Order: sequence, then structure tokens, then C-alpha cells
Amino acid sequence: MGQSSGGFSEAGLRKVRDVLARHVDSGRIPGLVALVGRGDETYVEAIGTMSHDGGSPMRRDTIFRMASTSKPVTMAAAMVLLDECGLRLDDLVEQWLPELADRRVLKRIDGPLDDTVPARRPITVRDVLTSTFGLGMDMTSLGTPIMNAVFEQGLTPDLPTPMPEPDEWMRRLGTLPLMHQPGEQWQYHIASDLLGVLVARVAGQSFETFLRERVFGPLGMKDTGFHVPADRIDRLPPLYAPDPQTGEFTVWDEPANGRWSRPPAFPGGGGGLVSTVDDYHAYFRMLLNRGMHGSERILSRPAVELMTGNRLTPEQTATRTAMARDNVHVSYGQGQHGGWGFGMAVRTYRGDYAPVGQFGWDGGSGTTTYADPENRLVGILLTQVGMSVPHAARLAQDFWTTVYQEIVD
Repeated sequence: MGQSSGGFSEAGLRKVRDVLARHVDSGRIPGLVALVGRGDETYVEAIGTMSHDGGSPMRRDTIFRMASTSKPVTMAAAMVLLDECGLRLDDLVEQWLPELADRRVLKRIDGPLDDTVPARRPITVRDVLTSTFGLGMDMTSLGTPIMNAVFEQGLTPDLPTPMPEPDEWMRRLGTLPLMHQPGEQWQYHIASDLLGVLVARVAGQSFETFLRERVFGPLGMKDTGFHVPADRIDRLPPLYAPDPQTGEFTVWDEPANGRWSRPPAFPGGGGGLVSTVDDYHAYFRMLLNRGMHGSERILSRPAVELMTGNRLTPEQTATRTAMARDNVHVSYGQGQHGGWGFGMAVRTYRGDYAPVGQFGWDGGSGTTTYADPENRLVGILLTQVGMSVPHAARLAQDFWTTVYQEIVD
């Protein structure tokens, strides 16, 4: 796509395109949109089609379900409130979330729900922002009474029934004991949804309105939100969750009348956003620019440094490490970075082609988005194939492998 400068090589970009096209040509990935940005240089590829049986081509402005790549973006709402002193890191959350006062904690993770001890201390804002407040999606504890209860209460997305509106969701969350003492262990996902409830109650407006006014609007993220308006629904592809046995393209969500065709009861900070490569590029470039978008400041420099650096102690990292190391058969190798900041992974060791300090995350709907301060690089790859099969994860891994080869300076 045009002459390249700013540290991209033409041959390198051709290699990126060839590898992406190979995945589409395989028939396993119907289509994708990829963006690589360095400084003022942006390279975009849209390959394949919206549907697995042809139809409209992928375009640069195709809207995708971002899944867990929502986490690093929705976190900005909390950082705005921290910058304005509407929240403090060590405030107790129970003043806004009274449902989480007086917690009980399981004696053992696989024990009965009534075999508990009192929490040693209340839950703080810091615990929520670092995903260490005591509850989460523990993939190494599936089948335990507490994980079964989380699913039965409808506290997570991806179930046949949508999550209830925030106050009812909080009420149900408040009926469960914690899995770990507050601040003790990193745990995935639930903290990111809880964050949205906390922000809405502190700000006195809906989570989506606050994000739109304070983050999406100022950054020009016009296609980002918790649903796709009717006049844009033709830009949303179906989302497939291929059958793990046969590979058959099973539709998990249709665009028209699907889960994102109307505002949800629960705007999920953990996985609810839809967006485009250019909207996400604006956000991650703002993080690389330490909070600046052009001449406008979106977040303070220290807020960005807090978000994008590792915030976990060695003790808290145990479950983070287990998720990466012991779950590769479930995640197809995603998630092996070492650390976690606020709402995103932070690479603390070199385990592949990306350097230490790279931050971002991946989504179960076939999305990956990271920024790398050392190389001033943003990479975004979006597709419509969920992680019920390894194809999207392997596509993402090949994307990063080739992107890092094409940096020439």
C-alpha cells in the first residue's frame, strides 16, 4: 500500500500481507482487517469477505466485536476518574458498591460455598483495577462450586441468556463468596465488568455515556460502543464459533437482530465493545503518546504509565502465570506475557518476537491489539472467527511474527 518509510520495509509489508492472505486462502478465516502503525505511518490490509460463503468484501471500516480487547479500552474511564480525583486507588469500593461490603472468602477454591472465612480487609479500587479483588474466571478451576455459581448466576457474557442490568448483576455478585482474599491473586475478567458498574455509579451516568463523552468522543472513535446502530449494521460481519470437531462455520451471532443490534442491558467493560481498526489505533496511539491525542490531553502521563506497566506482585502473578502456562491447550498459546497492568497484559519477559514492555490483549472473537513503546508500534488484527478453534489465534501469532520482522530501523 504505497511507498513506505518510518521504519517499515516494502518487503516486510509484503510478507505480512502474504501470511495474512495465506490464512484467508486456507478457507479457515473468511476475512480480516489488519493495521500496523508507527509514528505517522499507517499500513492497513482488508482481505477476504464478511461471510464465510462470500458476499461483501472486508473493508477498512468494517465493525468488529472486540471481545476481551475491550478491557484495555474501557479501563480509560477509570483513569479519567483517577485523574480528576473522583476515585482514589485505595478508596473502599463499598461506598459505591455496597453489595461488596462484608465479604466472605472460600477456605479453599474448590470447597462448598458456605465453607468460608471473613475477608481480611475490604475491597479497594486498586483491587478492581488490577483484577485482584477476589473473583474471576478461573479456567484452572472449572467445575468447582464457585465457578458453577458464577455461570448459573449469569455473571459472565457468552451464555445463551444476556447478563442482567448492572444493579441486578451487582446483587447477584454480592450473593457469592470471594475465591481469594482481596488483593491476593490476579483473576481474569469479572473485574473488568465490575469496573463499568463502579464508573457508572461514581460518575452518575451510564458507563457508555461516560466513555463516549470522555474517551471515544475526544479520540474521534465514532464507530466504538456497546452496540451497532441500525444504519451501520451492514458493516458488522456474522461472528462464527466454528465446530471444534468438524470445523463447520457455526454462526454465534448474526448482525441483524443479534446481540449487538441494540443497546445491551449490561454494557460489559470486559468484552462488550464493537469497534474498527482506526478507532482502536487512535486509542492505542494515545497510550503510546503518553495520554496525548494531537494537542489534546486525554489521560495524564502517570495514568498511562500506571495502566501500561506491570502492576502485579510476584505473589499475585501465580494465577496469571498458570493461565498462560497451563492453559495453552485452551487459549492456543495466547496470553503468555508475564505481567498485567490495568485492564491489559504487559510483557515482562521475552517469550516470542515482541520485546518487554509491549502491552495490549487478545479477544475470543478473533481480535488482537498491542502497542510497543520500544518500537513506537501499534498492531491490530480483527477477524470474525471465534476461538472455539485455533485458527484465529494462529493467525494472530503469525501476524505478530511477521510484523516484528518488517521493522527495519
